[in-house]
Amino acid sequence: MNDLARTFKALSDETRLRIIKLLESGELCVCDIAAGLDMVQPKVSFHLGVLKKAKLLKDRKDGKWMHYRIDDSDMFNRLLLLSVLERIPGAESGKDRERLDLALEGRAARECSGAPVCCPSASETR
Repeated sequence: MNDLARTFKALSDETRLRIIKLLESGELCVCDIAAGLDMVQPKVSFHLGVLKKAKLLKDRKDGKWMHYRIDDSDMFNRLLLLSVLERIPGAESGKDRERLDLALEGRAARECSGAPVCCPSASETR
């Protein structure tokens, strides 16, 4: 019963729903999620932790960066997330997607210039 309550509590927050919507199209680095949501990384990491604890997300570490993706290993969670994602209007998540796309374009530009591929330092974002 605890797992079920944890899952629904994790899905009861608008920020966490926005995160899931961003992850709908695949794995993202925490810095990309933060850029998409226009939030600071510690706040995003908190919400990612809640979603991970509810077994809705999986993570992997790549050097000093954490990458997250939807955990579709549990059939109940998979069907629940599909239902949730279907009900999140595209218009509401459009701005998040636009910001994410800009962040990913910036990363691609850094990659071409030989700069670090992910999570720019504070001096790079100014």
